[in-house]
Amino acid sequence: MKIWGRANSINVMKVLWCADECGVKYERTDVGGAFGGNDQDWYLRMNPNGVVPTIDDGGRIIWESNSCVRYIAAKYAAGTLWPVDPGQRSEAERWMDWQLSTIGESMRVVFWGLIRTPPEKRDMAAIKKAAADTGKLWARLDGQLAGKAYVAGQHFTMGDIPVGCFVHRWYALPAIERPELRNVRAWYERLKTRPAYAKHVMPPLT
Repeated sequence: MKIWGRANSINVMKVLWCADECGVKYERTDVGGAFGGNDQDWYLRMNPNGVVPTIDDGGRIIWESNSCVRYIAAKYAAGTLWPVDPGQRSEAERWMDWQLSTIGESMRVVFWGLIRTPPEKRDMAAIKKAAADTGKLWARLDGQLAGKAYVAGQHFTMGDIPVGCFVHRWYALPAIERPELRNVRAWYERLKTRPAYAKHVMPPLT
């Protein structure tokens, strides 16, 4: 498998983490951000959106990070990361979609504001509001995790991967107030014990 994308992209982290969990061997090439290349014709022929990641699995080209995670899990970890039962699979998929539709934007504001914006250019009012909004959203997951080890039940699935990437950023971000969310925190501590999570998701924020 070939994976294009810079390692500090949260969307690339999802795919690298998933691939390692599935035991998939891959070759990664830096693209995007300071590395560029994602606006070049060769890349746009694969991914017309010009974003990362893009994967090539034996000639099958896939883009959109959560779709990549679904594909890898379904092909290489059916019955574990990719639940075979449609009902249980829906439990995993809804949290993958929730990451995209609900919590992604407020997390983006906080992360970009504190990590990728120079201090003198930060809009601290917007950052604080987004952090407060994000804390309320994490509280929704906290309620759903009551009595569960992972987002889809008692076993780790693909559903934990997109949201799990974001929860590390949430706890690693400096200078924000966070509500005490016992279930989310316990889930995060479980994720931290996974070698692929520590390798791909937990390096210093950049």
